[in-house]
Amino acid sequence: MKYDYLIVGAGFFGAVFAREATAKGKKCLVVDRRNHIGGNCYTETVEGIHVHKYGAHIFHTSDKAVWNYINQFTEFNNFINTPVANYKGEIYNLPFNMNTFSRLWGISTPAEAKAIIESQRGAVTDPKNLEEQAISLVGKDIYEKLVKGYTEKQWGRSCSELPSFIIRRLPVRFTYNNNYFSDRYQGIPEGGYTAVFERLLEGIEVRLNCDYLKDRESLRAMADRVIYTGPIDEYFGYCYGPLQFRSLRFETEILDTDNYQGSAVVNYTDRETPFTRIIEHKHFEFGAQPKTVITREYPADWSLGDEPYYTVNDEKNNALYARYAEKAAEEQGVYFGGRLGEYKYYDMDKVIASALDLCGKLL
Repeated sequence: MKYDYLIVGAGFFGAVFAREATAKGKKCLVVDRRNHIGGNCYTETVEGIHVHKYGAHIFHTSDKAVWNYINQFTEFNNFINTPVANYKGEIYNLPFNMNTFSRLWGISTPAEAKAIIESQRGAVTDPKNLEEQAISLVGKDIYEKLVKGYTEKQWGRSCSELPSFIIRRLPVRFTYNNNYFSDRYQGIPEGGYTAVFERLLEGIEVRLNCDYLKDRESLRAMADRVIYTGPIDEYFGYCYGPLQFRSLRFETEILDTDNYQGSAVVNYTDRETPFTRIIEHKHFEFGAQPKTVITREYPADWSLGDEPYYTVNDEKNNALYARYAEKAAEEQGVYFGGRLGEYKYYDMDKVIASALDLCGKLL
């Protein structure tokens, strides 16, 4: 059978493009090497709880067009992301705000907080590494307790060895507002993310456990055009060398309690705790189930064959990606998109916007 579009990847980029192309009368085939749709946003139901299989995904955007678009396929539950930080048993609110400062220093006014931060910033005007950059932004106390350990675990290197651009800014609010995001719209899809993808892909042929790169010749012959959302370097056989990522490892367990930590997300900001955070999935949807499901998230080094999570967008890797992007531009009838196809850390709303932009160009 001949298709108008072969779409590689059933995450947001691929699913949105497939939905819009189908609405325009195009015949689409979606393939994914995993055994499920939804990419890293996939949720599975355990003990009646929608478990975020690949880490916490909280939808947030200030793009009204994207918000209106995704609301065609789900309703959101008004979840507000208010994570907390655990530093050796001390609990602090995130992002850094007056609740954080009050707990940290025993103060109560914005003026007091600003004065303390200013006194701790030091005189660094040209930060040479992440440590200097962070201290110049938020002062030494916040850096030591809430930035240093978490960041070193996340990247697997000392903050003094990490480039300053990783933290261009840190959210500091001099209000008692624990909402982590400043976006206008926010929430978790009612029924979990997988249900959103089922609606996006309704009536569209999907083949799972199907690795496009292993069967490229026969699959490519089935369609006029390809939308490719996999790793761009893998597509070209790593001809210039592999792009770098950080990976993650998850430990998930069911606990015989109705409430383990009282928050959907708790970050562990000391260096000694091996995981960066614990997710308690039921709190994303105000769950009242008798049991709970938690996931510990461990950062991990990445090597070829591991699941890529975080792009390492330093100067070296961006230059390498630019070479692949130049090669991709010459690939006739193939369009690259999404986090892996564009080697870019993408929030979900930006992926949807990017997919809709490509739809506007091709459809």
